[in-house]
Amino acid sequence: MKLFDLHCDTLYRAFTENRSIFEDDFHISFRKTKNIKPYIQCLAVWIPDEYRGQRAEQLFNGCADLLGKQIAGTNIVLCKCKDDMRKIADNGGTGVILTVESGAVLAGKIENIKRLADRHVKMMTLTWNGTNELGDGVGIEKHNRGLSDFGKRCVKEMEKYHIIVDVSHASEKMFYDVAEIAEKPFAASHSNAKEVCPHQRNLSDEQFEIIKQNGGIVGLNFCKDFLNKNKTNAKMYDIIRTTEHFMSLGGEKTVAVGADFDGAEIPCDMKGIESMESLYELFLQHHYSETLLDDIFFNNAYRFFLRNDGSDHNDQ
Repeated sequence: MKLFDLHCDTLYRAFTENRSIFEDDFHISFRKTKNIKPYIQCLAVWIPDEYRGQRAEQLFNGCADLLGKQIAGTNIVLCKCKDDMRKIADNGGTGVILTVESGAVLAGKIENIKRLADRHVKMMTLTWNGTNELGDGVGIEKHNRGLSDFGKRCVKEMEKYHIIVDVSHASEKMFYDVAEIAEKPFAASHSNAKEVCPHQRNLSDEQFEIIKQNGGIVGLNFCKDFLNKNKTNAKMYDIIRTTEHFMSLGGEKTVAVGADFDGAEIPCDMKGIESMESLYELFLQHHYSETLLDDIFFNNAYRFFLRNDGSDHNDQ
């Protein structure tokens, strides 16, 4: 099978736990992915809400440096441009895309967006659950601001440097602010459906429709809390329930995978990346065609990134 996954926290764990992205007990170990061809994995650098300023910058730099060291001499390619992604897709290779979870990484400095682009960051969530310089995350209930003035400038600057705006974790007000000012398609890299599981982190039907109409992408999140109201009962089938709801909204070309491996508790009948083939088979048993599954598991995210990446081989 082939897979393009929009979100995991494996790199963050490897750095903060002084380990590697090849650890067998992580949800994702690149030792376990030999049967996934092609495979492109977005590796997020999570910036916790309490991190600010230099501390946030140093966390990102440490993770990015570690990634370079750990994939050196391997067949894993850091995707810097469209050509890298195309070669992986055409040749059945393995690639990683560097992303960031929380605009706190900017330390309040808009010039850091270019620095992220120079380090080949391709996507960034504007917030995590709390507040940062760009505005409020979904966990802030009292004032629930949208984008700050700085946040609005950042959206424009991210689009300028072809860093995809990611609204997972954004407050509702921030979501609609982004929808109003964004000139390019945006993502919800790891968010599910409120109609299936009414968690604040999930998308309403209206939000999903806005992303779809804008040419954006939504990644299915495997976190138990976002799959089933009673998270102890969450199983792989709940991923199918969520997908079926998004399909009922016309999401065949919008839905992708954003598993949140190594960043969330996953269903009890999943172990991690090695469970993806079983999930694919379960979809087949529920009468999903291979063509549609290839879109959900790879093609939709792949095409989205190609359309929204401003680089070409000559830029690198």
